[in-house]
Amino acid sequence: MDIPGYLRRLGLSRLADAPPTAAGLRALHVAHVEKIAYEALEIWLGRPTTVDPEESVARIVRGRGGYCYHLNGAFSQLIRELGYEVTRHVGGVQNRGQEPGITANHLVLTVHGLPTEDNPGGAWLADLGLGDALHEPLPLIEGTYRQGPFTYGLRPSQIAPGGWRLDHDPAGSFLGMDFDPKSADMSAFIAMHNHLSTSPDSGFVRVATVQRRDASGVDTLRSLVLSRIGTGTRSLTLETEDDYYAALADVFGLTMADVTPEERTELWNRLADSHERWLAQAAP
Repeated sequence: MDIPGYLRRLGLSRLADAPPTAAGLRALHVAHVEKIAYEALEIWLGRPTTVDPEESVARIVRGRGGYCYHLNGAFSQLIRELGYEVTRHVGGVQNRGQEPGITANHLVLTVHGLPTEDNPGGAWLADLGLGDALHEPLPLIEGTYRQGPFTYGLRPSQIAPGGWRLDHDPAGSFLGMDFDPKSADMSAFIAMHNHLSTSPDSGFVRVATVQRRDASGVDTLRSLVLSRIGTGTRSLTLETEDDYYAALADVFGLTMADVTPEERTELWNRLADSHERWLAQAAP
């Protein structure tokens, strides 16, 4: 595992030999969500991925991102190597119109042994794979937490005894997320990953989505529509291939250096076709 390369991508090489602390966890979490995009463009490029954390780490070091299995899987591998006590859990994101459930459509992390004055128990929810949700880790304590434009609720889960429920802000992209308290192996997510990356019912397959969180808001690119919630709120449609790749680089830090010119054009054509179909369906 390329720990030096990973930490360079985060701009945190100084933490290579630092002992685990709550401040260190926060710095790693914040840098990760700000510098490494939540994205599923590999699906649209026709490049199959796995949930193997080592594979995800290598892709991140090359300059790309991923979604929850990749981002939280890689991050858990990184901080474990740095000495942090991290546990993976099976979770379930509840989208609008759905019931809550532990569906394995989400990988969740908790980190333990890092007490602070406000969190004497030392347990934290770390989640870099929710797109427009957490900017910083949350103390694993029931309560309400404000981060930028969003207010989150954390409480015991009503469907997973001993587990937890994160309620997203009403302006967020989903209702909430529950997770089971038991430790999970990455094999628990293989079947759902295959479904999410191939099924026509998957949101990742239907719409190419890229998101990046920062302290004051979140940037989102869905198909060709670039929008922001928070400071600098905006929404605009990207009209050209050059505009699309400029937005990926400038807003999301994705230079797509691993994508050939032919792949870039093919991806753009797929996105443009998808956007036109969406406009036709939305027309009265």
